[in-house]
Amino acid sequence: MKALSISRNDLPRSGIREIMDVSSTMKDVIHLEVGEPNEDTPQNIRIAATEAMNSGFTHYTPNAGLPSLRTSIVKHVYDKYEIVADPSQVIITPGAVTAIAVALLALVDAGEEVLIPDPGWPNYEQMLISQGAVPVRYPLIPQNEFSPNFDKLEQLVSSKTKAIIINSPGNPTGGVLNEYVLKKVLSFASKQDLYVISDEVYDGIVFETKHVCPFSLDNEDRVISIFGFSKNYAMTGWRVGYAIAPPHIAPLMTKLLEPLVSCASSVSQKAAEEAINGPQDFVTNMREIYRSRKDKVTAMFSDAGVKVFEPKGAFYMLIDVSNININRDEVAIQLLNEDKVAVAPGITFGPSTKEMIRISLATEERDLIEGVKRICRFIKRHRIEGVSL
Repeated sequence: MKALSISRNDLPRSGIREIMDVSSTMKDVIHLEVGEPNEDTPQNIRIAATEAMNSGFTHYTPNAGLPSLRTSIVKHVYDKYEIVADPSQVIITPGAVTAIAVALLALVDAGEEVLIPDPGWPNYEQMLISQGAVPVRYPLIPQNEFSPNFDKLEQLVSSKTKAIIINSPGNPTGGVLNEYVLKKVLSFASKQDLYVISDEVYDGIVFETKHVCPFSLDNEDRVISIFGFSKNYAMTGWRVGYAIAPPHIAPLMTKLLEPLVSCASSVSQKAAEEAINGPQDFVTNMREIYRSRKDKVTAMFSDAGVKVFEPKGAFYMLIDVSNININRDEVAIQLLNEDKVAVAPGITFGPSTKEMIRISLATEERDLIEGVKRICRFIKRHRIEGVSL
């Protein structure tokens, strides 16, 4: 029998999923590894979906999604970010991850390179490898709120480089790129003739400033902005997201949906329509809850002498574990075995975070506080004597 695909068989697995698998067999584990809101989808969104199902709205939609939802999104992004777009530039997908994958398929051929952030969401690397493209990591600078190192970026560009992925607010960093940095990214992309894929799924969760959408700054039709409903509206299981693409790219992305997924779920699209057109109190309230949790656990880590990188957005926090006497590849597993706290291992996000772990603030607060207490005890127990951060 012939072998399976070599490149796809060697696809690196997300360390987050590995921790999830191990912890699923254990009792009384506090789960801080998963980036999923602990709240259920708001009632008005669920009612809208139920009404859609009861009225027989259970059939295929156009590949790019319902015209009514796409029109609502055009209004939404104009009101929030002053983006002027036509509904034909909006592509509805089964989750934002599909929007990113389709954007890459539309732009990048096998063997071409794409710059991805380090640290960054592991799925970027997985998608590129699975498509036969080559991921090239560029470093983010922790001391500069995890902005790109532009000197390094210039050095990483080759004749095969086709695009750059940026992510703000960032996972796992919580970093938020301001307008000045985004303009530098666009200038870099223009100079090197690269496309920009902008992952903005946490755009509703920014604590100290405001989210800036690079699509609104683009005057060369280089940017594809990716948004979702999962994080802002606690709709992870509904699997619906969207892309806004330049006029010459959107048709190809739409065409590529047909052989991959045909279209997003009709019921999920009606739910998303209610989410974007209905009350936004849920988004505002959850943002303040995440802010409160961030402040509380930051203070707890500070009191315990543990270095953390306080997020400016999203709902993650990176914790420095460089001063403990444990192999960096085993920290997350040992923490799980000793103290029954599941966290994301830093190495899954790239080499720059191999001496860190990531926790999610989107966890029920009582569990979050108890989990942080256990992490602090674990670090204290294994801290190298005489070494502090």
